[in-house]
Amino acid sequence: MAMAFDRQTARSTLAELAQSGVYVGTSSWKYPGWRGLLYDDARYVYRGKFAETRFERNCLAEYAEVFKTVCVDAAYYKFPDSRYLQDLVSQVPADFQFAFKVTDDITIKRFTNLPRFGARAGTLNAHYLDAELFKDRFLKPCEPFMANVGLMMFEFSRFHASDYAHGREFLAALDRFLGVLPRGLPYGVEMRNREWLRAEYFECLAAHGVTHIFNSWEAMPEVGEQMALPGSFTRPDLTAARFLLKPGRRYEEAVRMFQPYHETKEVNEAVRTAGRKLIAQGRAKRKNAKAFIYVNNRLEGNALETIGAMIR
Repeated sequence: MAMAFDRQTARSTLAELAQSGVYVGTSSWKYPGWRGLLYDDARYVYRGKFAETRFERNCLAEYAEVFKTVCVDAAYYKFPDSRYLQDLVSQVPADFQFAFKVTDDITIKRFTNLPRFGARAGTLNAHYLDAELFKDRFLKPCEPFMANVGLMMFEFSRFHASDYAHGREFLAALDRFLGVLPRGLPYGVEMRNREWLRAEYFECLAAHGVTHIFNSWEAMPEVGEQMALPGSFTRPDLTAARFLLKPGRRYEEAVRMFQPYHETKEVNEAVRTAGRKLIAQGRAKRKNAKAFIYVNNRLEGNALETIGAMIR
């Protein structure tokens, strides 16, 4: 049986880990299924009823009473503006660290047929790997808040043969893109093509001071396997991992299995072990090094309990 999430224990442990440069958090935070575990209903009651709008607007502040970091998935769907970023930062302590997914206008080569793309569905993206657009629309709004930006993630969905005939073509494009970005910022690349996890990919990231983001996803190797690949820790002062899905499982299947995310429904010892190892390695790193570890509800059913198991 899965152990329930203990808010007070997690709060003290996560604070201690953050002091040593290890930040453990969740992918997004607006989950009503966490009421009673992380969130106190009384804070969001209006006229005797739970007010979902009030909850979504204000729950980050309560989240930040326990956690020291969170992954902001919303930035993937829309370029963040200063007002949005100011609202986030105003709700958290000064030492809180955000990880932002870079907006997909930069990382999608061809728009898929999802309704949100409208007339762009199925067309090539003219701004794919557009460094100037990234600097102007993403990086510039973030600049006033960089003290709270721990990680900026370029997430690349799985490419197909129609996108790149060979992995080296993607690598050449990525090398050009990274080569013209401002250096020294906390960039990470998350890859979904397992066959491209080769020495030349890791070497490219290392050359540009970019971290490889270990990720648990449908068609990717286990995080533990990625960690064992030579050269996969591409930046000595920055490590990142996202535990999102059990390898072999589709996103839609996980949603059906685990909603509303109020309890663990399937323990995954392999990812818990990998998470513990990353935490231990992060604590052993030199001063000023940081490690960011994020867990999604769709991995086991409840990200809070998964994290609780990793940090116990």
